[in-house]
Amino acid sequence: MKIESVLSGFVPEPRGRDGLTLAVLLARQTGARLEVAFVKPPAWDTPGPARAEAGAWAAYLEEQAGSTLAQARERVGDDAEVLTYTHRGSGRGLVELAHKRGADVVVIGSAPRGRRGRISVGSTADQLLHSSPVPVLLAPRGYAEDAPGALTRLTVAYRRGRGGDAAVTGAARIAAALDLPLRLVTLVVASHRRHPLGREMVAGMRRQAMADLTAAARGHRRRLQVDVEVIEGRNVATAMAAGSWERGDLIICASSNTAPLRRVFLGDTSIKIVRAATCPVMILTREP
Repeated sequence: MKIESVLSGFVPEPRGRDGLTLAVLLARQTGARLEVAFVKPPAWDTPGPARAEAGAWAAYLEEQAGSTLAQARERVGDDAEVLTYTHRGSGRGLVELAHKRGADVVVIGSAPRGRRGRISVGSTADQLLHSSPVPVLLAPRGYAEDAPGALTRLTVAYRRGRGGDAAVTGAARIAAALDLPLRLVTLVVASHRRHPLGREMVAGMRRQAMADLTAAARGHRRRLQVDVEVIEGRNVATAMAAGSWERGDLIICASSNTAPLRRVFLGDTSIKIVRAATCPVMILTREP
């Protein structure tokens, strides 16, 4: 996986600033080209008596787009190209734009209804997370107000299998390029611990998870610092809360094994990780 072109979806709201702050940080650290896009709805194309209202609506959209682009330019200066794109759905518009512009990753902020410091998946993210041709990076709510100076570690949410191994390989390339440590984490959900055989089952799951992590890390330790960790909890949220997280962490998740090839598709466990994360999360496309 390479990161040479970053596309940031921007709206003139706190969530837009959160996503743009993360996109700027990623682009600067990777040396990637940064493009900032505002996806605006199409104007009405209505003949007859409604034409005057349609004209007023079109003028309003143009004014809103101009104001939005001005805010984006104020934040990125001359370090990025700022543009508008017309589409009925902001997420689907970013999907099309990512394909047309050759982006390597799309970055957006959290939906506004979510908790501070957490990621909430709104309609834009939902559209991206079920059809994007490139990885999608989500910033937690409030990220712009307390962003780290740089990314300091990549953490892969690892599950044995082709998707998990591909995620490790992609993350290792990014970590090597940025000279960052890589951590592989597996969540062990111990919901049956109180069962008479529960403790033995959980212990076996923990041993297997550690063996899988060790095997996944082995081929990358020649050129990288790779740590492995098993995190346990009664569910995904409590397991995530039990882990150690840095301000500069970035979590990387694989897409579901049922996703179309070269597309992002969020699985059940990954969506729970996204919702419980306190740092940005990148969801990769499914690779062959």
